[in-house]
Amino acid sequence: LAELPHYAPKAKRVIYLFQNGAPTHADLLDYKPQLKELHGKPVPEEYTKGKRFSTMTGNPQGKLMLAPVEPFAQHGNSGVWVSKFMPHTAGIVDEPCFLKSMHTEAVHHAPAICFFISGAELPGRPSLGAWLSYGLGSETENLPGFVVMTSISKGTSCGQIFYDFYWGSGFLPSKFQGVKFRASGEPVLYLSNPDGLSREVRRTQLDALAQLNDLRLKKFADPEIATRIAQYEMAYRMQSSVPELTDFSDETAATLESYGPLVKEPGSFAYNCLMARRLIERGVRYVQLMHAGWDQHNSLTTELYNQCRDTDQPSAALVKDLKARGMFDATLGIWGGEFGRTPASEGQKGRDHHNLGFTMWLAGGGVKRGLAYGATDEFGSV
Repeated sequence: LAELPHYAPKAKRVIYLFQNGAPTHADLLDYKPQLKELHGKPVPEEYTKGKRFSTMTGNPQGKLMLAPVEPFAQHGNSGVWVSKFMPHTAGIVDEPCFLKSMHTEAVHHAPAICFFISGAELPGRPSLGAWLSYGLGSETENLPGFVVMTSISKGTSCGQIFYDFYWGSGFLPSKFQGVKFRASGEPVLYLSNPDGLSREVRRTQLDALAQLNDLRLKKFADPEIATRIAQYEMAYRMQSSVPELTDFSDETAATLESYGPLVKEPGSFAYNCLMARRLIERGVRYVQLMHAGWDQHNSLTTELYNQCRDTDQPSAALVKDLKARGMFDATLGIWGGEFGRTPASEGQKGRDHHNLGFTMWLAGGGVKRGLAYGATDEFGSV
């Protein structure tokens, strides 16, 4: 049939490794030799003419070009250029498709993130995970179909706020919104029964509540009442499923080591990456990891090292782990931020927001492997 796609779809679930704050493509994944040649020189006039920059940059005239902090090298059979900042990503370059010609409209974080996650700069529309849960349903009754986990590198001075609308359901029923797992204590608040309340008594309470809510639902036909009933039941089942999910004792030492030294630390990006794999193994449709700290306006030479140390190894380990378990082709992995960063310096040790060009990568889910798709110009813009 003419309306069918050229290729049968493979992706059944998604893991989005969202890097809040905008990773600097010019220092990580988009090699531009001319930046080194122009280092310390004023921004060329032809680069700025007719282009819109963030209010932090204002008029970029007079700002100085900034060379990549660390050297680049080509890796793998594909020959993709990767910075020394990301040695573990360099080890998997033949797996992802690197999107080198990304660009966007927004020049500030929250609108830009909202656009990538929901398709609109203003909050209020369903997020990608909500749409997938709504359209494809869930493969498990014991866990939410859409799970969110957040993290930030310790000691960073450039973290971003994690707004709830980043995983909201918008105008869809609220049962499709993401469930955020906390970074410490119980992953989900109020999941455990209070002291002295047995599981059997809790079951009796929920049955009585369901009967009352069902009467209300029949009277008003409000979908939010149906959501409330479903969420009570989900929480009851999660009392058993979540403790098993967060118990890493069944993971091999080699697997734990592959994700890095922070893998057993709840709230770290490494811990969240391993949790993401365990979640999709158990039927979760969409997992959204959000790691803040990439907004290096004046800290490329210090905090960029911390960001890459905390995220590079777990990201690569997740790709390898999915392949080893036969889950790679049915899982779409997405890595990237909301925009890039300027070729010119902000201050002397940072880069400003740059919506005119940046890099993301996709892996698994039927995506063509080992490909660098698209390109920016010699300054890192589309």
